[in-house]
Amino acid sequence: MTLQDQLDAFKADFKTKAPAEAIDAFERSTQELIESGQAERALKAGDTAPEFTLTDPNGNPVSSKELLAEGPLVVTFYRGVWCPYCNIELKALQEVVGEIEARGAQLVAISMQGPENSRKSQRDNGLSFPILTDHSGALAGQFGIRWTLQHYLVEFHKMFKVELPVIHNDGKWQLPMPARYVIAQDGTIAYAEVNPDYTRRPEPSDLFPVLDQLAQEAAA
Repeated sequence: MTLQDQLDAFKADFKTKAPAEAIDAFERSTQELIESGQAERALKAGDTAPEFTLTDPNGNPVSSKELLAEGPLVVTFYRGVWCPYCNIELKALQEVVGEIEARGAQLVAISMQGPENSRKSQRDNGLSFPILTDHSGALAGQFGIRWTLQHYLVEFHKMFKVELPVIHNDGKWQLPMPARYVIAQDGTIAYAEVNPDYTRRPEPSDLFPVLDQLAQEAAA
C-alpha cells in the first residue's frame, strides 16, 4: 500500500467518526490555504535553502551546515505528534531511511512542537532519524510554509484538544504546511514538495531519483 493509499484510508475512516461540522471546517480551511497561493510562493527547487541550527529532543544543537558537509540533506516539515497524517508519513519515511542513507544523504524531521512531544513522536513511530524543534516556526517562515489558522478552525482544534499555543509554547495558532525538501551540499534546493492539503503527501520513493542524480553529479 502506498503512503497516499494509507492516508486516504485514514481520511475515509475519520470522516465516519468526526462531527460533520469539524470535517467541513477542516476542508474549508484547506481550500482557503490552497487558494491563497502560499504554497506556490514557498521556496522551491533551484532556490537557496536557509542555513539553520535547531535543537534535537535532548537539547543538542544540530546544524544544517555540518550535516551538508557530509552529504545531501532530506528535510521533512510536519505538523506535530497529534497529527495522524504526519505520523503515517513519518513511519513511511522510516521504512526507507536506510535507502536514503545508502545514497549518501541524511534525513531530519522538523516541527514546531517541543522536545517532549518530539520524543513521543520518535518513540511511537519507531524513528531512527532526528526530530528538530523549530521554535515559533521561525525556519518554516523562512521557507515560506508557516501559516496562521483561521479563527473558525481554532475552535475545532480546541475540541480535539490540540492546543497549539501550548504545544508550541509560543502563544500562537500557527503551523507549517507539510513539506519535504532535498538540499544539495552547496545549499541549493534540489527537490521541493509543499502540501497545503495536509491529507496529501508525496511518496518517499520520489526522493530516490533526486538523490541518485546528486550522487552522480558528485562523482562526476
